[in-house]
Amino acid sequence: MTIRQLPRSLSLISLFILAMIIMVQPASAAAPATLQYGSTSGDVMDLQYRLKTLGYFDATLTLYYGSVTQDAVIRFQHDYGLAKDGVAGPATHAALHKSSVNQAELDMLAKIIYSEARGEPYKGQVAVGAVVMNRLADANFPDTVKGVIMQPRAFTAVDDGQYNLTPDSTAYRAALDAVAGYDPTNGAIYYFNPETATSKWIWSRKQTGKIGRHIFAV
Repeated sequence: MTIRQLPRSLSLISLFILAMIIMVQPASAAAPATLQYGSTSGDVMDLQYRLKTLGYFDATLTLYYGSVTQDAVIRFQHDYGLAKDGVAGPATHAALHKSSVNQAELDMLAKIIYSEARGEPYKGQVAVGAVVMNRLADANFPDTVKGVIMQPRAFTAVDDGQYNLTPDSTAYRAALDAVAGYDPTNGAIYYFNPETATSKWIWSRKQTGKIGRHIFAV
C-alpha cells in the first residue's frame, strides 16, 4: 500500500456512523504525548480514530493502547516509511496528523465540501476534500485542517458564510473518501470555476483536470 492509497478495507458507512456518535476531542496545539502499548488516555482514542479513517484500525474505539492499536500503528509506520516500533511518538504523530482527521476535523472537511461543492457530482465533492488533504500534506500550506480551511481568502464559502451550512451525509462520505486517499484531482492544490474566476493568476497554474464545474490545478 502506498501513501494516500485508498484502503480497500475502509467501511465508509461504518465510519460515517462512527463520526456521528463518537465524540473525540480535537487535537490540541501541543504535541500529543508519546503513546505505546499499555497507554490509557483520550489521546489513544484520537489515535485510533485517525487510524480508522485511513483503514488501519478496525475495532471499537477505546482509551486503551493494546495489541490491536499497536499492530495498526506498525502497519501505518511501514506504509509511511517510519521506524516500525509500534510506538506513536513525534514522527508518527506528525505523519498521522498530515494524512488523517479526528472527528472535529472530519466535521470541518464535510462542511467545506458541502458549502463549496454541494451542487457538484459526487466525484467533484470528493475532489474538493482531496484539495484540502493535498494542502495539508504540502509544506506551503497550514499544517492543520482548520488552518487550511480558514486560511484567508482560501475558500469562497468561508468568506461568504456558506461554510456554516449543515453538511449532509454525502458530504461526510466524500470527506471520508478524500481522507482515505481517493484523489480524483491528480494531486491538485487549487480549483476554480472558469465561469466565475476573475484571478489571472489562477489561470497560470498547471491544470490537472476538470470535474463538474471546477478546474483543478497545481
